[in-house]
Amino acid sequence: MILPPYLTKGARIGIVATARKISMREIKGAIEWMHEQGFKTVLGETIEKEAHQFAGTDLMRSEDLQRLLDDNTIDAIWCARGGYGTVRIIDALDFTEFKKHPKWIIGYSDVTILHSHIHKMGIATLHGPMAIDLLNTILVARNTLHNALIGKSIQYKLKPVSYNRKGKGNGQLIGGNLSILYSVCGSPSQMDTKGKVLFIEDLDEYLYHIDRMLQNMKRSGMLENLEALIVGGMTKMHDNTIPFGKTAEEIILDTVKEYDYPVVFEFPAGHVEANHTLLLGREVEVDVSADKVNVIYK
Repeated sequence: MILPPYLTKGARIGIVATARKISMREIKGAIEWMHEQGFKTVLGETIEKEAHQFAGTDLMRSEDLQRLLDDNTIDAIWCARGGYGTVRIIDALDFTEFKKHPKWIIGYSDVTILHSHIHKMGIATLHGPMAIDLLNTILVARNTLHNALIGKSIQYKLKPVSYNRKGKGNGQLIGGNLSILYSVCGSPSQMDTKGKVLFIEDLDEYLYHIDRMLQNMKRSGMLENLEALIVGGMTKMHDNTIPFGKTAEEIILDTVKEYDYPVVFEFPAGHVEANHTLLLGREVEVDVSADKVNVIYK
């Protein structure tokens, strides 16, 4: 796995809106925070652009991201926000120059399409807060983004929860938003999950949708040969008038009950205030017991 160069003082971070529209007002505080860390920011042309719910047309968004991918003076690309829309431009992008000169791609939620697509190129990415919600992220989690960018070690030692499944596993950490992972099944962006540690999280979904997505991923073979499964925030789940009968956690455990690997719940990442940054593509060791949960980068 190729790790893009870590950032030093004065590094230039390009900010782009690949999906939903966004205003300068919404990201002003995040830009100031990056400047406080010693980085410079370069605004993409999609900031303040509007085409219905999107940050400009598909062509505008793809060209804006392409410029940042090709610009070798840009050291990292920070997605301004998620929503929906990155999948509409992924096939229009040319990663030739990016593969020659990799840089960190930062974001989560809808940005999972980029994480998944780029993972297949053998390049690591950062699953972490976006510009729109950085200041809504608790300080300790916000600092993990800075630490990841500068190459400082990040380790997670968590309190266990009752429905964790015990065990040990080692492998590349991959994943992101469950809905996006489900949506790319069967496409050129679908990752090979065999022997890897899969992270999933989601927001604002019906419980039966969670079950349907997991069943599809199971039938696609994505859940069978994992080293471990890590579940982040399953935030603001909904149910129908006639209840589904299981929580999101119970749905997940039921789906993977025939497999023998550890499962971690309530990992502090995703659509939560404690949205810690994950280095996707890096090797991790997962150790789950009755009294500890360790996710350690190797």
